[in-house]
Amino acid sequence: MKISEILKENEVTISCELFPPKKGSELAKARELVREMAALKPSFISVTYGASGGISEHTVDLVNEAQNENKVPALAHLTCASSDRKKIKEVLKQLQDKKIENILALRGDIPADLDFPLPDQYHHASELIEEIKAFGEFCIGGACYPEGHPEAESMEGDIDNLKRKVEAGCEFLTTQMFFDNNILYNFLYRTLKKGIEAPVIAGIMPVTNVNQIKRILSLSGTMLPQRFRAIVERFADSPPALKQAGIAYATEQIIDLVANGVGHVHIYTMNKPDVAGAILKNLSEICN
Repeated sequence: MKISEILKENEVTISCELFPPKKGSELAKARELVREMAALKPSFISVTYGASGGISEHTVDLVNEAQNENKVPALAHLTCASSDRKKIKEVLKQLQDKKIENILALRGDIPADLDFPLPDQYHHASELIEEIKAFGEFCIGGACYPEGHPEAESMEGDIDNLKRKVEAGCEFLTTQMFFDNNILYNFLYRTLKKGIEAPVIAGIMPVTNVNQIKRILSLSGTMLPQRFRAIVERFADSPPALKQAGIAYATEQIIDLVANGVGHVHIYTMNKPDVAGAILKNLSEICN
């Protein structure tokens, strides 16, 4: 089922993201992870394409596992920074053959050892979206950044780029993680003012250990509100307490979002079905 249809039919949706293994020998374990995530009955499961400019050879395997083996709609990430046009078309054909209908089209991280863009690469996510649109009947999603893309010169310019993605064929948007819902509400107001009407899925990351926080700060520059910092400082020396607090904070964020009309939420699970399961249990009545 196409995600655009899921978003239209359901007032509230909760989806989950996982990332594939770096080593082929871990594929069996990753398939089991998909099964555990599917048992939670999310609205859909997304599978990333590769971090820090890498390429995953197993994204197609795992979206197939989710959708065709476990009967949960799947969303395949596809990035163009580390793939040439030939590789992109090969992956699109693989997805088409397995009847995967949903793709999240991203530029992706630029590999440190690559002179990007090369002549046989797409320069921007909007170009990749145009290619996917021309290739077949895919439902295409894109990324958006409530605090602005790290490379954007201004928020205004970033939203202009976002509009180009939507005009190229992007049917829904998923946000980068954020920890202050007011940042999202302000962002949504600005996108509507620009005439961007594609549905927005709010990306929530439950932070359950100190290393996650360090990585978030080093990679994304995401703002951590004082309330969140106080929780981390109070429970940093107790991993079980920090995990519980992180789950509670993410749950409260989602409840506030739903109460304020933002009903579509995507959980960045960091491959932890127990964390995603705890959040979904907390939302059992809210998401009915």
